[in-house]
Amino acid sequence: MQWIKALHIIFMVTWFAGLFYLPRLFVYHAMATGDTVGQERFKIMERKLYFGIMTPGAVITIITGLILLHSYAWQLYRYAIWLHLKLGLVLLLLVYHLYCGYLVKQFKYNANKHGHVFYRWLNEFPILILFGVVILVMVRPV
Repeated sequence: MQWIKALHIIFMVTWFAGLFYLPRLFVYHAMATGDTVGQERFKIMERKLYFGIMTPGAVITIITGLILLHSYAWQLYRYAIWLHLKLGLVLLLLVYHLYCGYLVKQFKYNANKHGHVFYRWLNEFPILILFGVVILVMVRPV
């Protein structure tokens, strides 16, 4: 089970790396108005990051998390509020991930509707989730 836990943490870090970097690419992409070559380069980078790193990281994080949950955590902590809050944050993070995929598609078709300031703020969201998840898992305040 320690291998599953290690893989869970490794792929969670991979997933978060993408969640931190993709909105930063959106910032630069939104600022690259008039630069067709740069915009095409950003489209490639965003697609490869989302489908090649972030999504596999998310899938493996969720699979290993479900294995850990099923193997022992659910029986041990099924009434613990911290676990339910953590799972809620992970669900919220998954929605954020899917929204980022929607934005990749918007950029792909040159249909971006937001400016770089929006993406700068969007870039801050996963750090809030990360803080919450780590505090809930390590401190278990509730």
